[in-house]
Amino acid sequence: MLKVGVFGATGRVGKMLIEEILNHHKHFALSSVYVRNELHYSLPSSTMVTDSLEVLLQSSDVVIDFSSPQATKSLLEQALLQPKPIVIGTTGLDSSIYHLIEEASVKMPVLYATNMSRGVAILNKIAASVAAILEESDIEISEIHHRYKKDSPSGTALTLAKSCAKARGLNLDNIRISGRDGNIGARSKEEIAVMSLRGGDVVGRHTVGFYLDGEYLELTHNATSRLTFAKGALEVASWLAHQKNGLYSIEDALGLH
Repeated sequence: MLKVGVFGATGRVGKMLIEEILNHHKHFALSSVYVRNELHYSLPSSTMVTDSLEVLLQSSDVVIDFSSPQATKSLLEQALLQPKPIVIGTTGLDSSIYHLIEEASVKMPVLYATNMSRGVAILNKIAASVAAILEESDIEISEIHHRYKKDSPSGTALTLAKSCAKARGLNLDNIRISGRDGNIGARSKEEIAVMSLRGGDVVGRHTVGFYLDGEYLELTHNATSRLTFAKGALEVASWLAHQKNGLYSIEDALGLH
């Protein structure tokens, strides 16, 4: 039985992850849960509730992280001292944390994904293929999430945009547009727009559009429950626990390359 530690237990996905382990999985044990302040729900006596990253890592075979950028940074810094397989689903990370992920992956297996959904992983693969095939099309990406989401654009939308840009041999940082206002002139050929909407309780919708003269193709993924992300994280955690040190993607875990 794989001992899973949950980092980010008070978040929406973290709570579902805990419920999924406790109620539906015979192959996982909820070994420890990191809580910085207070946990407002009860857990079995066999689960260690701790505010110590050292204890969290010691008591787990694999740690799943759905927290915040600063919290992920702290987890990785401790993991460099106590290497442990880590699945990271936190979004909104800056370049310094990406570098820390790469540094940690030398000492332990690390899987980082902006979205733990199998459907999104497949969408990412298909979108890259279409971007290369329909090389004359204009690419526009839109996403909508609930009113509480803090980072924008979503990590998933950025991943989709990066995949499309890479398929065309372009650097997304040089061509990404995240807003249009005023008399800005005609759209450039190479730009990829990534637009965000926020409202209500929408779990997540991502659309990649390929716009041509006379026709267009739109690929859309809708997430109707955060449980999708919790189940996906457990699936890749089970795979990651048996891998060598290195940095992995969800495509690696799902065999989508």
